[in-house]
Amino acid sequence: MISPKFTPLVQSVLMSLVMVTIMTFVITAVNTGLSEGFAARWAAAYVVAWPIAFAVIMTFGRRVQRLAVKICSAE
Repeated sequence: MISPKFTPLVQSVLMSLVMVTIMTFVITAVNTGLSEGFAARWAAAYVVAWPIAFAVIMTFGRRVQRLAVKICSAE
């Protein structure tokens, strides 16, 4: 198993994979349809989008989490 100290990294990888899979599928389908060549177009979008999504999550994830805690605080 992976050490618990890597939990934030593993969570970021998993979240970015899930987000990019769903978003690139939907956006590619809406923009180009589920026609011939869809899988190749989806894969191309995925390859471009995943590193961006991962970097954004790694950069802003903790800040967004802290903001959510402030917004949802009982004060």
